[in-house]
Amino acid sequence: MNKVLKFGIAPVPVQRARSLAIAAGTRQRATDDPNVWFPTVTAMARVLSDENMALLKVIRESHPDSMDALAKAVGKLAPNVSRSLHTMAQYGLVTLTKNGRTVMPQVTSERVTVDFFPGAADITFK
Repeated sequence: MNKVLKFGIAPVPVQRARSLAIAAGTRQRATDDPNVWFPTVTAMARVLSDENMALLKVIRESHPDSMDALAKAVGKLAPNVSRSLHTMAQYGLVTLTKNGRTVMPQVTSERVTVDFFPGAADITFK
């Protein structure tokens, strides 16, 4: 398990400029750069909703052996839990390990940090 998953929030043009500068070799990716980027706080809030944070807490504390077990533990329908977990997996918050017909969710990090517009000051737009 990673200790920290770092999210960055920056407009798409800033993200694009950073990526192009790194690809061109004019900028180095710092070790403390975010692992995952969101274009807005609203987009991040959808993934880090109170309901999703509650799911992460239950996963971390009770280590359910399947999505169905997690759904029962939180009193939600399995398809809704599955949809939430797949979204969180896309952003690196959980891993979903398939074992036969069951899928076991696991939390990937102990905590999440957020940088707002990291490095935006040293990027110019034309």
